[in-house]
Amino acid sequence: MRSTAILPADSWDIATATDIVRLDFDGRHRRRIVLHTEGGHDVLLDLPHAARLRHGDGLVLDEGGIVRVEARRETLLEIHAHGEGDMVRIAWHLGNRHLPVQLLNDRIRIRADHVIEAMVEGLGGHVNRIEAPFDPEAGAYAGGHAHQHDDGDPHG
Repeated sequence: MRSTAILPADSWDIATATDIVRLDFDGRHRRRIVLHTEGGHDVLLDLPHAARLRHGDGLVLDEGGIVRVEARRETLLEIHAHGEGDMVRIAWHLGNRHLPVQLLNDRIRIRADHVIEAMVEGLGGHVNRIEAPFDPEAGAYAGGHAHQHDDGDPHG
């Protein structure tokens, strides 16, 4: 089976899905790869450009049918703080390190990292280790191009 098109989450009826593929965060940024579905099938994802697959997206099969994309559970740190000021400071430090973050009302989720966990606690945050799907913000530069800093280094 082959898919060359993606239906964005919430733009199609997930009840019509013919199969499911569960992918972690790294596995959801792809252009061309063979994916293994929960039903035991292989699907060649063959896109013209790399795309970020989101939880709930549909992979349109050339032969007919749609495979639903689900975010696989990962070990994450869920961060909260007593005050908004502490939370803003923590968010700034996470962003300054270019970490992927998932924003959830009064919480932030990041991938588990003991160094970052200690930093967050040092900034007054509280951290819970959880297993959950990770669907971070796409970011300002998610269009697929690198941004340049004055020193010519695209990352730093």
